[in-house]
Amino acid sequence: MPSYGIEIILNRQLADCLSVPVFITDTVGNLIFYNGPAENILGTRYEETGEMKVETWGTIFKQKDDDGNLLPPESLPLVRTLRDKYPYHKTFWIESMNGKSERISVTSYPIIGRSGDFVGAVAIFWEARDL
Repeated sequence: MPSYGIEIILNRQLADCLSVPVFITDTVGNLIFYNGPAENILGTRYEETGEMKVETWGTIFKQKDDDGNLLPPESLPLVRTLRDKYPYHKTFWIESMNGKSERISVTSYPIIGRSGDFVGAVAIFWEARDL
């Protein structure tokens, strides 16, 4: 594992303590960590995969709107955060590799280092339920 700044390390520590799935990416979208709840969705443990290129993990899910139309990647919160360095939120459907569909809510935010540099992004997601 490459050496990461304290901001990435602290986000990883927080992700380890959360009961919701969390992805942490570098500045170009490579998945540098995912927590236990995210392992359940991906179907594999982080210890088995390690870091993943965006081309690998980005194809695991099919993102769809409420009408079943595929969503363009640039409309997804994490992609928008990586592009704009700003937090975003969206609710949509995902279809996993095993064909299971779930409606999820995703919130993403940039990780900004102490020096003001953009060092990565985080996506937190959970099953969306009607209240």
